Amino acid sequence: MRVALTGGSSGIGAEVARKLAELGHEVAAFDITEPQVSVAEWIKTDLGNPVSIRSAVEAASGSFDALINNAGLPPRDGLEEKIIQVNWFGLRSLMDGMLDKLEPGAAIVNTASRAGAMWRDNLEEVKALMSLQPDGLPAFISERGIDATRAYNLSKEAVIVMTMAETENMIARGLRMNSVSPAAVNTGILKDFAAAFGERMAKNVARAGRPGLPEEVADVIIFLASPESGWIKGQDITIDGGMSAMAMSENMKL
Repeated sequence: MRVALTGGSSGIGAEVARKLAELGHEVAAFDITEPQVSVAEWIKTDLGNPVSIRSAVEAASGSFDALINNAGLPPRDGLEEKIIQVNWFGLRSLMDGMLDKLEPGAAIVNTASRAGAMWRDNLEEVKALMSLQPDGLPAFISERGIDATRAYNLSKEAVIVMTMAETENMIARGLRMNSVSPAAVNTGILKDFAAAFGERMAKNVARAGRPGLPEEVADVIIFLASPESGWIKGQDITIDGGMSAMAMSENMKL
């Protein structure tokens, strides 16, 4: 396969790039930082900058068998606008630009998050974000009092909803798209999530026994990008070591 991957320089993305290369696949990495793992091509890309995204799409020559939208920012105070710009607008802009470069039958995999699991409860705000133009983002954040944690959660809710909502359009184009929702993965930004989600995350990790490993998430992403998962379309796959199941069982008093 020839795979376009955003966010290939660290964490989950670096593991995806490493595993794909080991399997003999060709990886074009779109990232603001050059990957340390071996990739066929690095296209410097700032997903917070529309000009950079357009340049990156133009620089991506040839066609691809899969697009993995993995790059994203964690919940970090003071970066509310940047978080949504990168995690939602940047992801969507690069994906839209790459659609015509995808081979028939190609797969798209979006890295969402278990933090986006409340999309049903927040659907009106999710739809408001999805219909928003980027220049309206500062007012949107201000009017709704969105802090860094909510900015992150909302961006991932939008990714999950978009993945489902675009299923029929993707099928019509001969493509398919899914998302993955990891929870508490042991990467360099785990401390950001610990600060944002506090005791709730600590409890979930304790119950699961440990945080997830980036290679465990990478394995699922690669499977969803491969032809072997061809009948899986429009799904969000939770990867959390049982955290969601335990929380749901507790809520149901089972």
